[in-house]
Amino acid sequence: MNAAAPSGYVRGLALRARAAADIMAASGSEQRQALVEAMAAAVEADRAAILAANADDVQRARTAGTAGAMLDRLSLDERRIAGIVAALREIAALPDPVGQVTRSSVRPNGLQIERVRVPLGVIAMIYEARPNVTADAAALCLKAGNAVILRGGSEALASNRAIAASLHRALRECGLPEAALVLIEDTAREHVLELLQLADLIDLAIPRGGESLIRFVTEHARVPVIKHYKGVCHLYVDASADRALAARLLLDGKASRPGVCNALETLLVHRDVADAFLPGALAALRGRGVEARGCERTRQYDASLRPATEADYDAEYLDLIIAVRVVDSLGEALAHIGRHGSGHTEVIVSENATAAEAFVRGTRSSAVMVNASSRFNDGGELGLGAEIGISTTRLHAYGPMGLESLTIERFVVRGAGQVRHPDLLDP
Repeated sequence: MNAAAPSGYVRGLALRARAAADIMAASGSEQRQALVEAMAAAVEADRAAILAANADDVQRARTAGTAGAMLDRLSLDERRIAGIVAALREIAALPDPVGQVTRSSVRPNGLQIERVRVPLGVIAMIYEARPNVTADAAALCLKAGNAVILRGGSEALASNRAIAASLHRALRECGLPEAALVLIEDTAREHVLELLQLADLIDLAIPRGGESLIRFVTEHARVPVIKHYKGVCHLYVDASADRALAARLLLDGKASRPGVCNALETLLVHRDVADAFLPGALAALRGRGVEARGCERTRQYDASLRPATEADYDAEYLDLIIAVRVVDSLGEALAHIGRHGSGHTEVIVSENATAAEAFVRGTRSSAVMVNASSRFNDGGELGLGAEIGISTTRLHAYGPMGLESLTIERFVVRGAGQVRHPDLLDP
């Protein structure tokens, strides 16, 4: 599409964020910890106003015909507000990565070489539906010494405004610039285009949402992008699998919350256990309201199943639907994942350590689970406190992005007058 002429609206916001990023980078660890604690307290104190704003968003979304996973992602309640507050407090308590020396050595010439973590700078977060991302992303970016520009979707604008107001109050209380957290309230598409062109001001863009949003950002960005791409996650039931365990992981991965990116979308079953596993598994899925779509070998166990197409195996359903295929070998399972996977999460159920390690080595996804649910590919569950997203881009961060992923390592070199070409300095 042709970009509209820049209005200057977003550039003005980004200039203020750039100046605030310098202040954040120079702030102390204790001050940033106190900030995130104050953010948690502000969200907790303002929960009634946030829930009222969210109720307006949800009502508008329903009127517009929004349903299913999108509506679930948009909706807040007392439990989810409590979850936001808990996540912020976990982030506050995490060790500060800024200034951490990750490696050090001394060269033969006496130079002391250090690798030191520093903030990224200004991070643009472009996301849809989930208002909790406003709080999580802000807390993670600010705790790591960055400034953040948030562009949420129009469907969550009232919720995002309410949460941002609470977080801005915390910034004021802690003596830090409000411009360290910018919420783009005009959600017109041309403003996203303008944001993505600001290579002189934005250090990293992170899109988080549906496939169309990710593609739009990556196609138009002049700034570095880390993608939180779709989650076509697989569960492979190996020939040696504990079938009861496989059934538990299947139901947890598919039916616990189907509208999230770490939910299962495809079940692969080794032919040697198909007779013993699939009839019960298909019945258990049906009992949880899950529609299975199967290959011809799968449909031998239930002829009522809709035939699965190649498009089904590529799909991120975000719904109570799962594609099923019977495979002849571990190698065939890996080939299927390589062809249809999105680099998010893969699971193997196996009692054979050799097969499990072959599966781990044979997949390139951001997380590989051995006898554990796909739902654990989550920043909080993996000990990061919270996440700004799950990177499926193989750059400096891969998988759930916590505090460390919002910093970079630079070299600090300490010397005592060493020069590289002393012979040039001889009289």
